[in-house]
Amino acid sequence: MLFRRHGYSATGLKRVATEAEAPFGSIYHFFPGGKQQLAADVIHTSGREYGRMVLALLDSVPDPAESLVHAFAAAADDLAAADYADACPIGTVALEVASSNEVLRVATAEVFEEWVGAAAQWFGRWVADPKAARSLACSMIMMLEGAFMLSRAARDPEPLLVAGRSMAELLRTTVTQAGEG
Repeated sequence: MLFRRHGYSATGLKRVATEAEAPFGSIYHFFPGGKQQLAADVIHTSGREYGRMVLALLDSVPDPAESLVHAFAAAADDLAAADYADACPIGTVALEVASSNEVLRVATAEVFEEWVGAAAQWFGRWVADPKAARSLACSMIMMLEGAFMLSRAARDPEPLLVAGRSMAELLRTTVTQAGEG
């Protein structure tokens, strides 16, 4: 949670040890590569878990367009409940390290790609064209990440709600166009 809220640079290992109620030396025992290795592991672990959670949320509503609206609304509720502090588990670090830490940039890119691949499979249930399904998946991730940023800055859930409605409309349009083609 510390990397998620504060980013890589602002998260010190002493604070990690304190929050984990673990001896400081245990960090280097389990993560000999230090803070960078710990952060990469956190990115991969939290990213996979978040991806599974989002897919479960999407699967909780049978209609795919309604499911998207529901998932984005749930994200808005969760963000507001966290006082706008906890959004994407890797977004803060991804923005921070994109130009400064290749190991962590690659870790965040890998997680984003996992999310896009899983979402493309989900969209593939309604969209036969794999390129269109992947495009929808990319759009969903981009809208979610951008909406998190706007919602956090404004301390307002509306950007997430708008993104959910926009994503649902994009899916409906894609399905309709595929049926006409």
